[in-house]
Amino acid sequence: MSFGDPNNPYGPPQGQQPQQPPQPPQPGYGYQQAPQGQPGYGYPQAPQGAPQQGYGYPQQGYGYPQQPGYPGGPGPRVASMGRRFGARVIDSLIIGVIYSVFAFAGIAGSLSTVSDCDPYAADYEACVNDASGSFVSAFGAIFGVLAICSLLYEWLMVGLVGATLGKLAVGLRVVKADTGQKPGLGSSFIRYIIPIVGSFVCGIGQLIVYLSPFWDKSGRQQGWHDKAAGTMVVQN
Repeated sequence: MSFGDPNNPYGPPQGQQPQQPPQPPQPGYGYQQAPQGQPGYGYPQAPQGAPQQGYGYPQQGYGYPQQPGYPGGPGPRVASMGRRFGARVIDSLIIGVIYSVFAFAGIAGSLSTVSDCDPYAADYEACVNDASGSFVSAFGAIFGVLAICSLLYEWLMVGLVGATLGKLAVGLRVVKADTGQKPGLGSSFIRYIIPIVGSFVCGIGQLIVYLSPFWDKSGRQQGWHDKAAGTMVVQN
């Protein structure tokens, strides 16, 4: 047996490098680097190719899924009450024009009937009474036509298009709160009929329904009619 150093009989054999003692891990900033081939310290790393996740809570848009066309994040931009009021004014003007056309036609027809009565005839008073009855009946028919036009206008436009002409003019639309899709005819009818029922209480109930988004605490500014129909109003 031969040794590399005759003065050190306990050294390694000749030609063999002495073994170095293991070096302690160097302290670094944050977590220590793990040895090659072994898992690191701290949080486990995701497999290669897996999608990376950020820190903290995942982004949420009030429970709203990612929808195309919504700028500024995964959730929609909730419509402001000012725009909603503007859309309601425009829609009221449209309905008012329709009402005025039918009312003018009814008044013109009633006046024509009264003018046909001969003031010198014995049945003049009966003729005027009949004309007055026709005038009241005409306005009742006009009110019924107005109610039907309002129903079809709001119900079909919101259900099939997602917005009335007033909402389209100010850049608003009504969507399902959980999917972001068009409300459909069922939800649109519920959303329309609740304020109408409230209008039977001297119109106060309807006003309260339209003002109810002001005290909605969900962050979506949903009125009572929106909550019942599962809808919300968003900005384009």
